[in-house]
Amino acid sequence: MSYICDNEENNTMNWEQLLSTKRFGMESYHDEKTHDRTEYQRDYDRLIFSSPFRRLQNKTQVFPLPGSIFVHNRLTHSLEVSSVGRSLGEIVGRELRRRYPDSSAHFEEIASIVSAACLAHDLGNPPFGHSGEQAISTFFSEGKGKSLQAQIEKEGGRWSDFTCFEGNANALRLLIHQFRGRREGGFALTYSTIASIVKYPFSSELSGGKNKFGFFASEESDYSTIAGDLGIATVNEQPLKFARFPLVFLVEAADDICYQVMDIEDAHKLHLVTTEKAIELFLNFFDEPRKERRMQTLARVSDVNEQIAYLRASVIGELVNECVDVFLENEHLLLSGEFEGSLIKQISSKTKEAYAECSQFAVSSIYRSKDVLDVEIAGYRIIGFLLEKFIDAALTPNHAYSRILLDRIPEQYETAASSLYGKIQAMVDYVSGMTDVYALDLYRKITGMGLPAI
Repeated sequence: MSYICDNEENNTMNWEQLLSTKRFGMESYHDEKTHDRTEYQRDYDRLIFSSPFRRLQNKTQVFPLPGSIFVHNRLTHSLEVSSVGRSLGEIVGRELRRRYPDSSAHFEEIASIVSAACLAHDLGNPPFGHSGEQAISTFFSEGKGKSLQAQIEKEGGRWSDFTCFEGNANALRLLIHQFRGRREGGFALTYSTIASIVKYPFSSELSGGKNKFGFFASEESDYSTIAGDLGIATVNEQPLKFARFPLVFLVEAADDICYQVMDIEDAHKLHLVTTEKAIELFLNFFDEPRKERRMQTLARVSDVNEQIAYLRASVIGELVNECVDVFLENEHLLLSGEFEGSLIKQISSKTKEAYAECSQFAVSSIYRSKDVLDVEIAGYRIIGFLLEKFIDAALTPNHAYSRILLDRIPEQYETAASSLYGKIQAMVDYVSGMTDVYALDLYRKITGMGLPAI
């Protein structure tokens, strides 16, 4: 198979344009003739030292935040995804450099771009795990927020941004929106890192009510600028849809790999999965000779948690290699925007079957466990309550109680926005940025169940 690096004559994306050091909000400082190869690493540093990233340590991943047994939170998950993403990016970058030795593209920096994007991929997720997104959506589609629909649509606002709330779109907003008092361009990340987190590069109008879209109406124009500069193809003008940025597939693969595998390890620590079942699920990824070698290694280790950790690492390595193979074999389709689905869905049949079995087991035996459901129940109640109180305050700012609540909100949130869409979005920004602990504490204080020490 032959590969073409400069694809402009085929009207497809090309690596030289896709790998850009231009920073959002700092375009006037960018010199196209100078490429600082550390720009993408600076993205990583900006993210890891940021407050939104630190707050992930108190946001639920799947299981309740730890008591005596430590399980993953959003922060540890993001760090692990970033580590896997770096491995994916390093291998892909080396192979692309081998294919295109004379290209000026920053292939050596793909690992830095992917690892930075992986750090940021969950920044927009609300508190209380995956149910948090659904809790926000249903507040507007089924709850008290539904009464605002007619007003939003009358003023031309996009109602589906709220009824299909998506953490990925919220992450993009967090990264590029200029909140009050903050710098232009938000985090001022490189275009390539920003584009690498947009898993669903289309408007909420195309989400089909499935909570999967890439940008709110408020960030649509900005992402269009980024996509245009990187040469990302426009698939549909109205509603707006772009082709996926190729490195998104590596970020998504890193997340897919960590999500299923680490959840099984956590479930084992919580005794939701037996040691025998966890070993069985992980060994299914390997053919008989490799399975036998791993069984020999397990026989030399008596600590069951260490046994599971060893197998987990082996499975991650296997999935990394398979996803890299799919990416490289389909490079031409990725650059033309024609690749369908995710990398994990195109891996070899045996590995795919083992991964699917892990997924099915997780859905039936882990994600529906009592502790996980309890977090979801609490999340619905707390998030819905906070949205109701703060949106009402934003709509009635002259009421005495509203003034007290509004004084509680940090100045960066535009509670006095000129449009109803803007006011609601400010409240969603505030609530979605909370940690589980902060949201619960604020809920208790507003309801009078908890008061500060006197």
